[in-house]
Amino acid sequence: QVQLVESGGGSVQLGQSLRLSCTGSTRLDDFYTMGWYLFYPDGQRDLVAQLSKTGNTDYLDSVKGRFTVSRDSAKNTVYLQMNNLKPEDTGVYFCYVRGGAGEFWGRGTQVIVSS
Repeated sequence: QVQLVESGGGSVQLGQSLRLSCTGSTRLDDFYTMGWYLFYPDGQRDLVAQLSKTGNTDYLDSVKGRFTVSRDSAKNTVYLQMNNLKPEDTGVYFCYVRGGAGEFWGRGTQVIVSS
C-alpha cells in the first residue's frame, strides 16, 4: 500500500500562485505515471497534469502555460506549480500514481481562488 500526502493548498486571489506537493511513502519513480486531478465544486473532475516515468508531461488545455508538474525523486515528491490562478481553478486537488502495483491516490488539498 502506498500512502500519498498532499499539501500546499489554500485560498488565494486571482493571479496569485500556489505550489502543491505530494509526498509518497515509497519510491515514486517505480510508477509509470503520476499527476494531479482537480475535483470541481460541482463534482466533475479533470486530469490537470500528468508526468510519465520518462519525463513526458501532459496538461489540461485550460492550465497550459500556467501549471507545471515536476518531481523530486530524492524526496519521493511530485509538485504542481500553479501560476496566474483563476477562479475556475477552484476545487480539491488529488495526486495519484499509477503503475504495476496499482493506482493510489492522496486525500486531496483544497484550492480556492477568489476574484
